[in-house]
Amino acid sequence: MSTDNQKRLIAIDYGEKRVGIAVTDPLKMFAYPLVTLSNDSKLIDEIKSLLNEYECEKIILGLPLKESGEHSKSTEAAIKFKEKLESSILLPVEFMDERYSSSIARERIIEGVKSKKKRRDKGLIDRNAACIILEDYLSSISLK
Repeated sequence: MSTDNQKRLIAIDYGEKRVGIAVTDPLKMFAYPLVTLSNDSKLIDEIKSLLNEYECEKIILGLPLKESGEHSKSTEAAIKFKEKLESSILLPVEFMDERYSSSIARERIIEGVKSKKKRRDKGLIDRNAACIILEDYLSSISLK
């Protein structure tokens, strides 16, 4: 069993069809895109499994806001998902503004993935967007 300072953080980029997942290293210095899950009836169980496997202490959930900062349909869906997570999983769930995370993920993929076929994998964008959410979170706590 890990000590608290060796437990990881996990980030979720919640979407209607797909859910991107990223995780930190045990020292919480780096974020890594992990997996993309289908948003179906098995989602919570699959997240629980990842939380146990990677010994996570907190969930960072992307909060999709409009460019203006206002709520959208996606924002409301993420809020409902947070409530579902909190009732199913005994870990803190914290929102992180995810504006532009998918755009940044697309840019990174274009720069780093040579194969056009692989670049079209929407799951790649989702897990990389989760990674960007997690990187933003790590940056925000290191500034405190």
